[in-house]
Amino acid sequence: MIKVEGIAAFVAVVEAGSISEAARRLRLSKSVVSERLAELEKSLGGMLLHRTTRKLTLTEDGAVFLERATRIVRNIDEAAADMAERRGTLSGPIRIAAPVTFGRMHLGPALYPFLAEHPEIELTLDIDDRRVDAASDGYDAVIRNGAIADNRLVAWKLTRSRRLLCASPDYLARRGTPSSLIDLNSHRGIFYTNRGVADWRFQTPEGAILVRAKLALGMNNGDMLRDAAIAGLGIALLPAFIAGPAIREGRLAEIDVGYRPEAEFIYMAHPEGRNPSAKLRAIADHLKKSFGDPPYWDPAG
Repeated sequence: MIKVEGIAAFVAVVEAGSISEAARRLRLSKSVVSERLAELEKSLGGMLLHRTTRKLTLTEDGAVFLERATRIVRNIDEAAADMAERRGTLSGPIRIAAPVTFGRMHLGPALYPFLAEHPEIELTLDIDDRRVDAASDGYDAVIRNGAIADNRLVAWKLTRSRRLLCASPDYLARRGTPSSLIDLNSHRGIFYTNRGVADWRFQTPEGAILVRAKLALGMNNGDMLRDAAIAGLGIALLPAFIAGPAIREGRLAEIDVGYRPEAEFIYMAHPEGRNPSAKLRAIADHLKKSFGDPPYWDPAG
Protein backbone atom coordinates (compact mmCIF):
# COMPACT_ATOMS: atom_id res chain seq x y z
CA MET A 1 0.00 0.00 0.00
CA ILE A 2 1.38 3.38 -1.03
CA LYS A 3 1.50 5.87 1.83
CA VAL A 4 1.25 9.63 1.47
CA GLU A 5 4.22 10.05 3.83
CA GLY A 6 6.43 8.18 1.39
CA ILE A 7 5.30 10.29 -1.55
CA ALA A 8 5.97 13.45 0.47
CA ALA A 9 9.44 12.17 1.40
CA PHE A 10 10.25 11.43 -2.26
CA VAL A 11 9.17 14.90 -3.42
CA ALA A 12 11.08 16.56 -0.59
CA VAL A 13 14.28 14.64 -1.41
CA VAL A 14 14.11 15.60 -5.07
CA GLU A 15 13.40 19.26 -4.29
CA ALA A 16 16.11 19.44 -1.61
CA GLY A 17 18.72 17.51 -3.57
CA SER A 18 19.66 15.29 -0.65
CA ILE A 19 18.11 13.15 2.05
CA SER A 20 19.73 15.18 4.83
CA GLU A 21 18.34 18.48 3.55
CA ALA A 22 14.92 16.91 2.95
CA ALA A 23 14.96 15.63 6.53
CA ARG A 24 15.75 19.13 7.80
CA ARG A 25 12.86 20.65 5.84
CA LEU A 26 10.45 17.92 6.95
CA ARG A 27 11.73 18.11 10.54
CA LEU A 28 12.43 14.38 10.56
CA SER A 29 15.53 12.26 11.03
CA LYS A 30 17.51 11.09 7.99
CA SER A 31 16.73 7.48 8.86
CA VAL A 32 12.96 8.10 8.83
CA VAL A 33 13.13 9.82 5.42
CA SER A 34 15.28 6.99 4.04
CA GLU A 35 12.87 4.37 5.38
CA ARG A 36 9.85 6.11 3.87
CA LEU A 37 11.60 6.40 0.53
CA ALA A 38 12.60 2.74 0.55
CA GLU A 39 9.07 1.67 1.50
CA LEU A 40 7.63 3.75 -1.37
CA GLU A 41 10.00 2.16 -3.89
CA LYS A 42 9.07 -1.30 -2.59
CA SER A 43 5.37 -0.51 -2.96
CA LEU A 44 5.87 0.77 -6.51
CA GLY A 45 8.14 -2.12 -7.46
CA GLY A 46 10.98 -0.02 -8.83
CA MET A 47 13.78 2.39 -7.99
CA LEU A 48 12.94 6.08 -8.08
CA LEU A 49 16.41 7.46 -7.33
CA HIS A 50 19.99 6.55 -8.16
CA ARG A 51 22.01 6.95 -4.95
CA THR A 52 25.73 7.67 -4.85
CA THR A 53 27.91 9.09 -2.09
CA ARG A 54 27.85 12.50 -3.81
CA LYS A 55 24.37 12.97 -5.25
CA LEU A 56 20.92 11.62 -5.96
CA THR A 57 19.50 11.48 -9.47
CA LEU A 58 16.10 10.45 -10.75
CA THR A 59 15.69 7.14 -12.51
CA GLU A 60 13.48 7.01 -15.59
CA ASP A 61 10.62 5.71 -13.43
CA GLY A 62 11.33 8.40 -10.84
CA ALA A 63 11.12 11.19 -13.41
CA VAL A 64 7.74 9.90 -14.60
CA PHE A 65 6.42 9.51 -11.06
CA LEU A 66 7.69 12.90 -9.83
CA GLU A 67 5.18 15.08 -11.69
CA ARG A 68 2.15 13.29 -10.29
CA ALA A 69 3.74 12.88 -6.86
CA THR A 70 4.37 16.62 -6.66
CA ARG A 71 0.77 17.31 -7.63
CA ILE A 72 -0.48 14.89 -4.95
CA VAL A 73 1.59 16.56 -2.22
CA ARG A 74 0.49 20.06 -3.29
CA ASN A 75 -3.17 19.02 -3.41
CA ILE A 76 -2.99 17.50 0.08
CA ASP A 77 -1.26 20.60 1.48
CA GLU A 78 -3.85 22.87 -0.13
CA ALA A 79 -6.73 20.70 1.09
CA ALA A 80 -5.41 20.77 4.65
CA ALA A 81 -4.91 24.53 4.45
CA ASP A 82 -8.44 24.99 3.08
CA MET A 83 -9.89 23.02 5.98
CA ALA A 84 -7.97 25.18 8.46
CA GLU A 85 -9.11 28.34 6.70
CA ARG A 86 -12.73 27.17 6.88
CA ARG A 87 -12.24 27.13 10.65
CA GLY A 88 -10.94 30.70 10.43
CA THR A 89 -7.26 29.91 10.95
CA LEU A 90 -4.19 30.15 8.74
CA SER A 91 -1.98 27.11 9.13
CA GLY A 92 0.42 24.71 7.53
CA PRO A 93 3.83 24.86 5.84
CA ILE A 94 4.87 27.56 3.40
CA ARG A 95 8.29 28.14 1.84
CA ILE A 96 9.49 31.52 0.54
CA ALA A 97 12.83 32.66 -0.90
CA ALA A 98 14.11 36.23 -0.66
CA PRO A 99 17.34 38.21 -1.24
CA VAL A 100 19.71 38.53 1.69
CA THR A 101 19.83 42.26 2.41
CA PHE A 102 16.13 42.92 1.88
CA GLY A 103 15.26 39.86 3.94
CA ARG A 104 17.45 40.94 6.84
CA MET A 105 16.58 44.63 6.84
CA HIS A 106 12.88 44.67 5.98
CA LEU A 107 11.21 41.33 5.19
CA GLY A 108 12.02 39.61 8.47
CA PRO A 109 10.97 42.54 10.70
CA ALA A 110 7.70 42.79 8.74
CA LEU A 111 6.94 39.08 8.96
CA TYR A 112 7.65 38.47 12.65
CA PRO A 113 4.49 40.20 13.98
CA PHE A 114 2.37 38.40 11.37
CA LEU A 115 3.78 35.01 12.38
CA ALA A 116 3.16 35.82 16.04
CA GLU A 117 -0.51 36.42 15.19
CA HIS A 118 -0.72 33.17 13.20
CA PRO A 119 1.34 30.62 15.16
CA GLU A 120 0.02 27.65 13.16
CA ILE A 121 1.79 28.82 9.99
CA GLU A 122 5.04 26.90 9.47
CA LEU A 123 7.16 29.32 7.43
CA THR A 124 10.52 28.38 5.95
CA LEU A 125 12.26 31.56 4.75
CA ASP A 126 15.35 30.92 2.62
CA ILE A 127 17.57 34.00 2.32
CA ASP A 128 19.87 33.87 -0.71
CA ASP A 129 20.94 36.35 -3.39
CA ARG A 130 20.92 33.74 -6.15
CA ARG A 131 17.91 33.61 -8.46
CA VAL A 132 16.16 30.42 -7.39
CA ASP A 133 13.77 28.50 -9.63
CA ALA A 134 10.56 28.80 -7.63
CA ALA A 135 8.78 25.83 -9.17
CA SER A 136 11.55 23.26 -9.41
CA ASP A 137 13.15 24.27 -6.09
CA GLY A 138 9.88 23.75 -4.26
CA TYR A 139 9.05 27.31 -3.22
CA ASP A 140 5.52 28.58 -2.72
CA ALA A 141 6.72 32.08 -3.55
CA VAL A 142 9.81 34.21 -4.07
CA ILE A 143 10.45 37.86 -3.20
CA ARG A 144 12.20 39.77 -5.98
CA ASN A 145 13.51 43.30 -6.37
CA GLY A 146 13.25 44.34 -10.01
CA ALA A 147 11.71 42.94 -13.15
CA ILE A 148 10.60 39.30 -13.26
CA ALA A 149 11.43 37.81 -16.64
CA ASP A 150 10.30 34.25 -15.84
CA ASN A 151 6.90 33.78 -17.51
CA ARG A 152 6.27 30.73 -15.31
CA LEU A 153 5.73 33.06 -12.36
CA VAL A 154 2.69 35.15 -11.43
CA ALA A 155 3.87 38.38 -9.78
CA TRP A 156 2.13 40.55 -7.21
CA LYS A 157 3.47 44.06 -6.59
CA LEU A 158 4.27 44.72 -2.94
CA THR A 159 5.66 48.24 -3.27
CA ARG A 160 7.82 50.44 -5.46
CA SER A 161 11.60 50.17 -5.26
CA ARG A 162 13.39 53.39 -6.16
CA ARG A 163 17.10 53.06 -6.90
CA LEU A 164 19.53 55.79 -5.93
CA LEU A 165 22.85 56.76 -7.48
CA CYS A 166 25.11 57.48 -4.53
CA ALA A 167 28.68 57.78 -3.27
CA SER A 168 30.46 58.80 -0.10
CA PRO A 169 31.08 62.51 0.56
CA ASP A 170 34.80 61.66 0.62
CA TYR A 171 34.72 60.13 -2.86
CA LEU A 172 32.80 63.09 -4.29
CA ALA A 173 35.25 65.54 -2.67
CA ARG A 174 38.16 63.70 -4.30
CA ARG A 175 36.69 62.92 -7.72
CA GLY A 176 34.03 65.59 -8.13
CA THR A 177 30.26 65.21 -8.23
CA PRO A 178 28.91 64.13 -11.63
CA SER A 179 26.04 66.31 -12.88
CA SER A 180 25.18 64.53 -16.15
CA LEU A 181 25.01 61.02 -17.55
CA ILE A 182 28.14 61.72 -19.62
CA ASP A 183 30.05 62.61 -16.46
CA LEU A 184 29.42 59.11 -15.09
CA ASN A 185 31.58 57.56 -17.81
CA SER A 186 34.74 58.87 -16.12
CA HIS A 187 33.82 57.64 -12.64
CA ARG A 188 34.47 54.40 -10.83
CA GLY A 189 31.44 52.12 -10.57
CA ILE A 190 30.54 49.55 -7.95
CA PHE A 191 28.30 46.95 -9.56
CA TYR A 192 25.96 44.20 -8.43
CA THR A 193 27.31 41.17 -10.29
CA ASN A 194 23.95 39.38 -10.38
CA ARG A 195 22.85 42.17 -12.74
CA GLY A 196 26.17 42.92 -14.46
CA VAL A 197 27.75 46.18 -15.63
CA ALA A 198 24.82 46.88 -18.00
CA ASP A 199 22.68 47.78 -15.01
CA TRP A 200 22.85 51.57 -14.93
CA ARG A 201 19.81 52.50 -17.00
CA PHE A 202 18.21 55.94 -16.76
CA GLN A 203 14.85 57.27 -17.92
CA THR A 204 15.04 60.10 -20.47
CA PRO A 205 12.44 61.65 -22.82
CA GLU A 206 14.07 59.65 -25.62
CA GLY A 207 13.80 56.39 -23.71
CA ALA A 208 16.12 54.40 -21.50
CA ILE A 209 19.85 55.19 -21.70
CA LEU A 210 22.53 52.77 -20.55
CA VAL A 211 25.58 54.25 -18.84
CA ARG A 212 28.80 52.26 -18.36
CA ALA A 213 31.07 53.58 -15.63
CA LYS A 214 34.53 52.11 -15.12
CA LEU A 215 34.36 48.90 -13.11
CA ALA A 216 35.97 49.49 -9.74
CA LEU A 217 34.40 46.57 -7.90
CA GLY A 218 31.78 43.90 -8.49
CA MET A 219 29.97 42.00 -5.72
CA ASN A 220 26.82 39.94 -5.33
CA ASN A 221 25.64 41.29 -1.97
CA GLY A 222 23.81 44.55 -1.34
CA ASP A 223 25.27 45.18 2.14
CA MET A 224 28.79 44.94 0.77
CA LEU A 225 27.98 47.20 -2.19
CA ARG A 226 26.74 49.86 0.23
CA ASP A 227 29.76 49.44 2.49
CA ALA A 228 32.15 49.72 -0.47
CA ALA A 229 30.47 52.96 -1.52
CA ILE A 230 30.69 54.28 2.06
CA ALA A 231 34.41 53.39 2.01
CA GLY A 232 34.86 55.75 -0.96
CA LEU A 233 35.63 53.12 -3.61
CA GLY A 234 33.24 54.52 -6.20
CA ILE A 235 29.63 55.24 -7.19
CA ALA A 236 26.92 52.64 -6.65
CA LEU A 237 23.34 52.36 -7.87
CA LEU A 238 21.55 51.02 -4.81
CA PRO A 239 17.93 50.31 -3.88
CA ALA A 240 16.54 52.86 -1.46
CA PHE A 241 15.91 50.08 1.06
CA ILE A 242 19.69 49.59 1.28
CA ALA A 243 20.99 53.13 0.78
CA GLY A 244 18.29 55.06 2.67
CA PRO A 245 19.69 54.81 6.23
CA ALA A 246 23.24 55.66 5.09
CA ILE A 247 21.95 58.71 3.20
CA ARG A 248 19.98 59.92 6.22
CA GLU A 249 23.08 59.48 8.38
CA GLY A 250 25.29 61.40 5.94
CA ARG A 251 27.54 58.43 5.14
CA LEU A 252 26.31 58.43 1.52
CA ALA A 253 25.14 61.28 -0.69
CA GLU A 254 22.55 60.89 -3.44
CA ILE A 255 23.78 62.08 -6.86
CA ASP A 256 21.51 63.98 -9.27
CA VAL A 257 22.56 63.59 -12.92
CA GLY A 258 19.37 65.09 -14.35
CA TYR A 259 17.59 61.77 -14.95
CA ARG A 260 16.28 59.07 -12.66
CA PRO A 261 17.24 55.40 -12.79
CA GLU A 262 14.57 53.16 -14.30
CA ALA A 263 11.66 52.53 -11.95
CA GLU A 264 11.42 49.14 -10.28
CA PHE A 265 9.13 47.29 -7.87
CA ILE A 266 9.41 44.66 -5.18
CA TYR A 267 7.32 41.62 -6.04
CA MET A 268 6.07 38.45 -4.49
CA ALA A 269 5.80 35.81 -7.23
CA HIS A 270 4.34 32.32 -7.15
CA PRO A 271 4.56 29.51 -9.73
CA GLU A 272 1.96 29.71 -12.49
CA GLY A 273 -0.70 27.04 -12.38
CA ARG A 274 -0.46 26.62 -8.62
CA ASN A 275 -3.42 28.06 -6.75
CA PRO A 276 -1.97 30.43 -4.12
CA SER A 277 -3.14 29.57 -0.63
CA ALA A 278 -5.05 31.93 1.62
CA LYS A 279 -2.01 32.17 3.90
CA LEU A 280 0.20 33.26 0.99
CA ARG A 281 -2.33 35.93 0.04
CA ALA A 282 -2.53 37.01 3.68
CA ILE A 283 1.26 37.33 3.87
CA ALA A 284 1.31 39.42 0.68
CA ASP A 285 -1.43 41.73 2.00
CA HIS A 286 0.39 42.11 5.31
CA LEU A 287 3.67 42.99 3.57
CA LYS A 288 1.96 45.62 1.40
CA LYS A 289 0.56 47.31 4.50
CA SER A 290 3.84 47.02 6.41
CA PHE A 291 6.00 48.45 3.62
CA GLY A 292 3.64 51.23 2.54
CA ASP A 293 3.62 53.00 -0.83
CA PRO A 294 5.89 54.88 -1.02
CA PRO A 295 7.77 52.52 1.30
CA TYR A 296 8.86 53.70 4.72
CA TRP A 297 12.59 53.16 3.93
CA ASP A 298 12.72 55.61 1.00
CA PRO A 299 14.40 58.89 2.10
CA ALA A 300 12.16 60.77 -0.37
CA GLY A 301 9.03 59.02 0.90
